[in-house]
Amino acid sequence: MLLEPRAYFNNVREITIDFLEQNHIKALILDVDNTLIDYERNLTEETIKWAKDLKESGIKLYILSNSNKKEKVKTVAEKLGVAYSYFGKKPLKSGFKKAQKIIKEEPEKIGVVGDQIFTDVIGGNRCKMFTILVEPIAEKDIWITMLKRPIENAIKNKYKQRKGCMAEPYKDKNVH
Repeated sequence: MLLEPRAYFNNVREITIDFLEQNHIKALILDVDNTLIDYERNLTEETIKWAKDLKESGIKLYILSNSNKKEKVKTVAEKLGVAYSYFGKKPLKSGFKKAQKIIKEEPEKIGVVGDQIFTDVIGGNRCKMFTILVEPIAEKDIWITMLKRPIENAIKNKYKQRKGCMAEPYKDKNVH
């Protein structure tokens, strides 16, 4: 389903190397706002270490943000040591396709990680990538995102009821 992620976690740091290997994921396309940083642009040391550990294990990382604030996205990308695109126009396919071309992996081997269904999940699903929804870091959002959150929360609640708790991520039986 277009609105459902393939997996669901509390935060990015719960996405383990084992989970990625079990699902044959070789690369992650990461959102920035409320996925890697909060509204005040705080990037935790734990998240930096998580990204470093993934890269050392051979997982490719790429940032795709809808933000039009290049310096903000660039700063996060530099701290993580990864390539990036800003103003990604998610859920349109173009940003995801650009990222795929840069990281040189097949769509089914790419995980898309973000906190929003209507940008990250829909866009990743449209591109046949493995979508991973995470809880937003903070409640504070830009106004347009705040308008969508109640609808997203209803979708997440239905997902959790059908698939179970976030800490036990749903593994799609169609993945080989």
